[in-house]
Amino acid sequence: QVQLVESGGTLVQPGGSLRLSCAASGFTFSSATMSWYRQAPGKERELVATISSSGVSTNYADSVKGRFTISRDNTKNTVYLQMNSLKPEDTAVHYCHARRGSRTYWGQGTQVTVSS
Repeated sequence: QVQLVESGGTLVQPGGSLRLSCAASGFTFSSATMSWYRQAPGKERELVATISSSGVSTNYADSVKGRFTISRDNTKNTVYLQMNSLKPEDTAVHYCHARRGSRTYWGQGTQVTVSS
């Protein structure tokens, strides 16, 4: 069955860095567009970053441009989100998302908390 397993979320101080990972299985990862979303308490889930199946194209929300980098390793079926210069407003559950054709999949989420 399809699995997306996120890891790397934790408590970090403002200005710090984290790298999230999402390990995928159960589908052809190299053919899927991968994204990271996040949802803060009381807010709607929002798109953070997307990477094409080949890794050539990426897109970011304005709020994270210049601070976050999405990447993937198709040999490891894993997508990453490198987060630098973290701010308290980045506090949220971060979700991995896969889209392949008309099918979409979600991970269970990993909590990122930015606080001093």
